[in-house]
Amino acid sequence: MSIHRRVLLMAPLAAPALAQSWPAGQQVSLVIPYSAGGASDVVGRIIQGGLQKLGGTIILEHRPGATTTLAARHVKAARPDGNTLFMGTIATFALAPNSFRNPGYDPLADFTHLTEVVESISVLVAHPRWQSLAQLLEAARARPGQLSYASWGVGSTAHLPMLELLGRANADMLHVPYNGAPPALTDTIAGRTDAMIVLLAAGRAQIEAGRVRPLGMVSGARTDSLPGVPTIAEQGFEGFRHSGWFSLQAPPGLPEALAERIRAAMREQLADPEVQRICAQNGLAPTLPERQGEAPMRARITLELVQFRELMARAGLQPE
Repeated sequence: MSIHRRVLLMAPLAAPALAQSWPAGQQVSLVIPYSAGGASDVVGRIIQGGLQKLGGTIILEHRPGATTTLAARHVKAARPDGNTLFMGTIATFALAPNSFRNPGYDPLADFTHLTEVVESISVLVAHPRWQSLAQLLEAARARPGQLSYASWGVGSTAHLPMLELLGRANADMLHVPYNGAPPALTDTIAGRTDAMIVLLAAGRAQIEAGRVRPLGMVSGARTDSLPGVPTIAEQGFEGFRHSGWFSLQAPPGLPEALAERIRAAMREQLADPEVQRICAQNGLAPTLPERQGEAPMRARITLELVQFRELMARAGLQPE
């Protein structure tokens, strides 16, 4: 197993008043469940900036593998002293527990859930021959199984939300999974597949160039990056909302006083206009204040565990 550590920033030692609740002067490891690069590094730096407000030396520790469960198990077993924190994801807390019979942790009980941090903005795009979501779904109803949609893998957040949409629309399209988003998007551009859900960060250039047409925001809100594109929920599918997300967790038993200090630092960080600009540049959206904190995080995990369990059952997918 490959583990990569990088010191992002040396911060001054914390003030004495923080000494009882934050590991000042020590290394704080923020465990990232992916290899270096991409959106996880952007989010890692955002979290690091928030933690810096408490002092200490913040390390990004990359522990990729097994759909993020290797990193999650490592954090679960760490001491709850603030020296080890975890950048959780939708894969860790909603997908992996439904994909594996025993992921090695309970997604709710085995962590201190600090807060959601950002969402990944997703959009349903199609080959330009399709003018609207209504036209695409009407054709899929008229020609069951003859249209297709791409994804970056079976059971992914590009696959399961499409199942929900098609089910609610009483439509049928062939699922074509790829090994990653780039080849899936390439074939949608070429017209070999008709549509796909794509992260805005990955698809924006192709949208702006007119190579694919955005049909609806999969995330539950419009975005300033595509101001004329309505949400799928606005187009007759009330409550339809799917997005990837990144969060901040700690081992179980983290003292509540320290947990609240961390949450307060992250609230301040996410309200920073520069952080919001960085998010917009990278197809991310800072979590709204009303969805920050422990209770909204636990509620989201609880809801999405059920949603994805039902969608996987509909797809005939069984836990490994």
